[in-house]
Amino acid sequence: MLNFTVGPVQSDERICALGANQVPYFRTPEFSEVMLENERLFLKFAGAPEGSRAVFLTGSGTAGMEAAVMNTLDASDKTIVVDGGSFGHRFVKLLEVHGIEHTAIALEAGSALAEEDLAPFAGAGYTALLINLCETSTGVVYDLGMVADFCRREGLFLIVDAVSAFLTEAIDMAAAEVDVLITGSQKALAVPPGISVLALAPSALERVQRIDPHCMYFDLKDALKNGERGQTPFTPAVGILLQINERLRQIDEMGVQAELDRVAALAADFRRRIVDLPFTMFPQAPANAVTALYTGDISAKAIFAELKDNYGMWICPNGGAMAETVFRVGHIGALTPADNEALVNALLDMQSRGLFEPVGN
Repeated sequence: MLNFTVGPVQSDERICALGANQVPYFRTPEFSEVMLENERLFLKFAGAPEGSRAVFLTGSGTAGMEAAVMNTLDASDKTIVVDGGSFGHRFVKLLEVHGIEHTAIALEAGSALAEEDLAPFAGAGYTALLINLCETSTGVVYDLGMVADFCRREGLFLIVDAVSAFLTEAIDMAAAEVDVLITGSQKALAVPPGISVLALAPSALERVQRIDPHCMYFDLKDALKNGERGQTPFTPAVGILLQINERLRQIDEMGVQAELDRVAALAADFRRRIVDLPFTMFPQAPANAVTALYTGDISAKAIFAELKDNYGMWICPNGGAMAETVFRVGHIGALTPADNEALVNALLDMQSRGLFEPVGN
């Protein structure tokens, strides 16, 4: 199967080979060295400011989102949250669950965030802003520089979900004064799902030390203390952490910019190839990680099923109101322009076979 989803994504042969090994015992100096290197390289690639720390949680990207909310925000905060799709709305739900005062900026699906969306919040007593840099459900990427400038002027604590944006969009935590950056193992890190990573700037570490998250597993104070010796409080997804180490070393060899360029080139190549297909680009500001395509009166769910069942390819279906009208194609993981060509040829073949019939016909 060719995997064009945005998580889990296609892994390269070295990562897959590691996954076939027996999982080693982890309370050892050797595993501690791996974890300390993982933290060092992740912070380096994120452009984290001096004194930052990274935490590796066993859980999906949502685990990292929830840990960030629980450990760095409390009842004294008044937050802004960008709600432009299912993942932005997930931040809204987390704030509701944990009783954090918030106001959502509700964007139409696929819309970019604009300065006028932020302007009403200036000087209004807000303390933090939460945003999904790449809203994976719609394929839109937000302007981090614009958001960072607003947060800097307003003195806001900035939490960035970069689950699909890390290693696909240029991110410099120090320059943008990002306080918390979140990603997940199954996106551009291109290893199996199961690990969420948080980069915590010194400003976030201060909040972690003073806030009681009223939990055990997601208590970042405990995770940070254990991380000093290259360990985790509880049994982690050991095999995935070893695969992350291999992947981080690969990126260190090629350079972050080379990886960013590779993903951007794959996205541009795919978008050039689809001009003869009856779909339109969905978002105003398309992310490098994923292309969302609007199918109009053609069933997006049927396209997903046909590619899966008869062409040996996975694309990303959508849920909710966009289930029948939008599908997504990822550009992360071990994909090549030849893979793009194979997918587009499959879609053109489906078109020639008359499979792009309007819904209900």
